[in-house]
Amino acid sequence: MSSEVLVVRKYPNRKVRQFEKIAELANKYSVIAIAKLNKVRSAQIMEIRKTMRGQLELLVVKNKIALKSLATLNKNGLDKLNEYIKGQNLFIFTNINPFKLSLILEKNKVLLPAKGGDIASEPIIIPAGNTGLAPGPVLSEFKESKVITKIEGGSIWVTKDTIVAEPGEVISPKLASLLSKLGIKPIKAGLVVDVVYWDGLLLSGKDLRIDLDEYLNQIRSAYTQSLNVAIKAEYPASKQVTEILLKQAFIGAISVAKESNYLTKESADMILGSAEANAQKLLQLAKQKGYTA
Repeated sequence: MSSEVLVVRKYPNRKVRQFEKIAELANKYSVIAIAKLNKVRSAQIMEIRKTMRGQLELLVVKNKIALKSLATLNKNGLDKLNEYIKGQNLFIFTNINPFKLSLILEKNKVLLPAKGGDIASEPIIIPAGNTGLAPGPVLSEFKESKVITKIEGGSIWVTKDTIVAEPGEVISPKLASLLSKLGIKPIKAGLVVDVVYWDGLLLSGKDLRIDLDEYLNQIRSAYTQSLNVAIKAEYPASKQVTEILLKQAFIGAISVAKESNYLTKESADMILGSAEANAQKLLQLAKQKGYTA
């Protein structure tokens, strides 16, 4: 007679606590963000934990634990997050608006030396001037990178600012070596949000990136255009528009008063000045014809 033995797998306490912690935080906060841990230093994570204490919580767990824990939750669309839980991840739980969160993390990035195979995120420029490097084999590295140089005072000088890598280009090992010798750190490193779950909505990292300078320029342009429209329509939409319209009306009224020789406190000086100028012209014409005063 055979008997079945039920085997209950015992999970380590640490994994059980992580499983429970994920579920607890996911229920507590409206925003669940996933950031990749490549090119992220532990000091940066510790600094964010310190400065943002009480506003967000960071957690690094095994992907399997995260997937199993999130699967137990009844949150609309949360399962869509599963496909992004790959590689090394940092889970961020917060109620901060995801766009603001992305800006906060962007400000906490640091510059690191480039390595062969890194991707340039911005144009990499070798500036003109004295490099402080002595002439030697390094000259060939400058040449390969199409950087024009000259020798002066026993040092290598770069004759003009030179872009050696455009955004999206792979940095070669030789270029990385040259940049390191020049003390140029072109790689921004830090937490980058890969995806965010926000009250049932899934947003990619690209969706969250805002160019604040461009956004500010658009606001300024919109303000200028609306101001011009209001002025042309003579619509006193704001204090600024009203002041401009009153100034224009005042200038127009003075002009009409001057042309019609209508004396007021404001137009008297212009009318009398114009009359005096005309009288002087008439006097000159009279003198030319032989008349004397």
